[in-house]
Amino acid sequence: MSDTEEAPQEVEEVEEVEMSVLDALKEVLKKALIHDGLKKGLHECAKALDRRSARLCCLAKDCENEEYKKLIRALCAEGEVSVIMVDSGKDLGAWCGLAKLNEDGSVKKAVRTSCAVITDFGEETRALTVLLDYLQKQADADE
Repeated sequence: MSDTEEAPQEVEEVEEVEMSVLDALKEVLKKALIHDGLKKGLHECAKALDRRSARLCCLAKDCENEEYKKLIRALCAEGEVSVIMVDSGKDLGAWCGLAKLNEDGSVKKAVRTSCAVITDFGEETRALTVLLDYLQKQADADE
């Protein structure tokens, strides 16, 4: 019995490690929104990146406009800001608070956003530590 119990636990730990960066990003975005440190959309993000007040940038992979992605990546490279690619713009919009929720808390309707920039992380949390460690590992791998 103990062998069968240990096997599912190991599988859960592997899934948790893979999802932890995504969950950490969701939590950090929510904390930034609460502390008024989240910019959404091209105009707000470009202003924050140009002022060099940005600390982290999220860009949606499903953005159709290549010029949009090129501009954001260039501004991030100029200001040495890390970029995290998110699969869906609708998910990014929901995480940034651009969504209507049902009574049970699930997303009813989400507005898509292709870019979000964090200027203030808010409070120091475990999720922020996980996210910054992930970004540091990526930076070390790129060098």
